[in-house]
Amino acid sequence: MFTGIIEHLGKVKQVKLQASSAIIVVDVGPLSDDVNPGDSIAINGACLTVTQIKDSEVYFDVSTETLSKTTIGRLKTSDNVNIERSLKMGDKLGGHFVTGHVDGVGVINKVENEPGQCTVWFSVSKELTNMMIKKGSVAVDGISLTIVEIRDGLFSVALIPYTLGATTLGLKKAGQEVNIETDMLGKWVKRILTVNDSAASVITEDLLKKKGFI
Repeated sequence: MFTGIIEHLGKVKQVKLQASSAIIVVDVGPLSDDVNPGDSIAINGACLTVTQIKDSEVYFDVSTETLSKTTIGRLKTSDNVNIERSLKMGDKLGGHFVTGHVDGVGVINKVENEPGQCTVWFSVSKELTNMMIKKGSVAVDGISLTIVEIRDGLFSVALIPYTLGATTLGLKKAGQEVNIETDMLGKWVKRILTVNDSAASVITEDLLKKKGFI
């Protein structure tokens, strides 16, 4: 479990693509002092397991599922990545609950620079926007963000200068891919509302009334 608060900008040192899996090596900098084999670490929002450590370089085995659902397999040497270690008992929950199980890949649609902030629009599948609400939470490349607007297949977030400087979003441009994980609460609500009701694939006001929520 993670919170979406990025601890460090790491750098990819090596990518070994295999037949149906991969090995990724990431320099995690000072975080390596408190990392052990078997630990879970979110790399750009994808939960990976540490297999070995050499100085500040951490090795991860990447499964077929992760390669197919995330951007991890498209990382290249020297790419910057967002790093967050898993929560420990007593840690502060500064963002929101993030599982590290990426729901899909989105694309940066548009970047609007404004005084004191930057608004970024992302293109995603309607399946993902159906699990989002305005002012709700979403993890983009592992970063806990608040949704500003939602349209069909699009959503936006507002980024402050600190977030732009401390994460990979400050380095990305329109057309680049990002990992998207919707809020787990939205997933459970959709599951509860739509189970045994194949016609209820989208959460609407009428559906909420039908199910007795409003």
